[in-house]
Amino acid sequence: MGNRNALGWLQRIPPRRWAEFLRAVFTDILLISASLVVSVGLVQDFRYTAQDQRMLEWLSPFVALIGVGALLLQGMYRVHSRYAGIMDLFRLLKASIAISIACLVGMLVFAVYGGRSFSLAEWVLFGFLSTTTLGLPRLGRRLYDWYLAYSRKQAPRRRVLVVGGGDAGEVVMRETRRNPQAEMRIVGFVDDDPRKQSVTIHGYPCLGTTEEIPRIVAEHGVQEVIIAISSADGEVVRRIFDLCRPTNARLRIVPPFHPTEGFQLAHIREVNIEDLLRRAPVQFDLRPVAEYIAGERVLITGAGGSIGSELARQVAELGPASLALLGKGENSIYQIQQELATRLNYEPECIIADVRDAARIEAVFRKEQPTLVFHAAAHKHVPLMEANLIEAIKNNVLGTWVMAETALRHRVRKFVYVSTDKAVNPVSVMGATKRVGEMIIGALACEGETEFAIVRFGNVLGSRGSLVPTLQSQIEQGGPVRITHPEMRRYFMSVNEAVHLILRVGAFTSRGDIYILDMGEPIRIVDMAHDLIRLYGLVPGQDISIVYTGVRPGEKLHESLCYDQEVVEDTASPKIKRVRNHTAPDWSWLRSHLETLINLCEKEQPEAARAMLMELATGKLAMHEQRVVRS
Repeated sequence: MGNRNALGWLQRIPPRRWAEFLRAVFTDILLISASLVVSVGLVQDFRYTAQDQRMLEWLSPFVALIGVGALLLQGMYRVHSRYAGIMDLFRLLKASIAISIACLVGMLVFAVYGGRSFSLAEWVLFGFLSTTTLGLPRLGRRLYDWYLAYSRKQAPRRRVLVVGGGDAGEVVMRETRRNPQAEMRIVGFVDDDPRKQSVTIHGYPCLGTTEEIPRIVAEHGVQEVIIAISSADGEVVRRIFDLCRPTNARLRIVPPFHPTEGFQLAHIREVNIEDLLRRAPVQFDLRPVAEYIAGERVLITGAGGSIGSELARQVAELGPASLALLGKGENSIYQIQQELATRLNYEPECIIADVRDAARIEAVFRKEQPTLVFHAAAHKHVPLMEANLIEAIKNNVLGTWVMAETALRHRVRKFVYVSTDKAVNPVSVMGATKRVGEMIIGALACEGETEFAIVRFGNVLGSRGSLVPTLQSQIEQGGPVRITHPEMRRYFMSVNEAVHLILRVGAFTSRGDIYILDMGEPIRIVDMAHDLIRLYGLVPGQDISIVYTGVRPGEKLHESLCYDQEVVEDTASPKIKRVRNHTAPDWSWLRSHLETLINLCEKEQPEAARAMLMELATGKLAMHEQRVVRS
């Protein structure tokens, strides 16, 4: 195996590195030969006899040849002396043992056939001198770097390989060159473009292609690999991630940035599960968002949750006339309030209220007078809502009814409702309540001047209590990772995509229309679990086991983003689709049934409430009444 690796490495040496390789070999030959000559001279007081000279003439080439072969097999010529480390020291010791054994064999052979007596002292001295002279050039530069770092009272700089020689990679290399205090020392970059294989950028050479990353990491002692490809999608990041996984190099990534916003080395971050999505992240033009939010009085419900709090962060930076954060949990609202005050020096209006409390919400609207409302408050956990049906209906249905009707009464300019793909052909209580919420928005959109819009989400990565944090917790506890079914598939989107979708939709003219994000093909949850396990540096099925627990109540194997009969249209944003709502119910009809549904909840009749909720959400109730009218 070692021979094949060494020969394969020799075949892959680029032409520009052959001179460097031959120079290293020639230096080692001189060092090994000199060590043998000096060791014999020290024992003989440097009075060399004719027998000494004959032995040296024969033994020096033999030991030097064996030495170069041993060093090659141990991979010592793949490691630049500037980047030698502790593991390289152990490999050097292995090669030195082989050299010493070769010298011992040679001395004994010459003693038997050459007539010169064997000297143990000469052999011991040779082993010491050869190991020392071969090790000093390789470790000296590394020790010198540590000395400089110690004398300057700073940590030694990390050796970094940049993936990508495009605009993003050029910016990273330029910023590193401009910042002498940076903790990174770039050794070069890799790029798959054949035109860049022989170029340098800011003095940094192209060391090969991405497929050669493991070799380059070993040769140059790379401690960190930075993905700097502005167009890298999940497949590209995953491929580089898999290439880096067998190495000890830390993998980081340059997040997308706009040239006008500037770039700092501090922006480089760890690779996370969002980077491994099997599609390119959706980028939004937020200029229209800034134009319609600036000067508006904004109200966000569920502002302490994952979506609501990120909405608050983004809106606060867009110059609203006021920002009110409404939530039922005081701790989460307090946390986002403190974050905005500390990070942005912005003081939002914080309101502790329940969206189901019509009188309280009316008072909030009178006081805050919002012109733009984002309704993100909802109960979202599918199995939990199956067991707590009445609370799910009150919060998701009654809360949406109260918020939307109050907004209409106060002539709010725009109302954006956050829904879910589980509202399409719902089989769960949570999905059914969100579908009824869509029906409320669609019906009220025809009743006044307020513009209503609906946003349907897939699964939001990293949102509180969602799939990814749950899987991460199981991995951190050592497993097993629990998956309900091997073919369970879901649409996934990042928190950033979710919030940008909400904000971008708010700029569209809408009358109860539904908007969805083009999220590519749904992803198997077990594949997502595999990616997460690998992000922790572990092997699925070996370090962390995966068990299947069975589909839970209210779950489907596959979700859809729209009904078959809904009409999907393009919008001004290429990745956002509009679903025209041609089947909005009459508000007076819907309101009478909502009153009946809420009355069942107030009377604590969960089974009757469940039956009515599902009939209302799936359209069976409307079809039944139509048949009764026709008959």
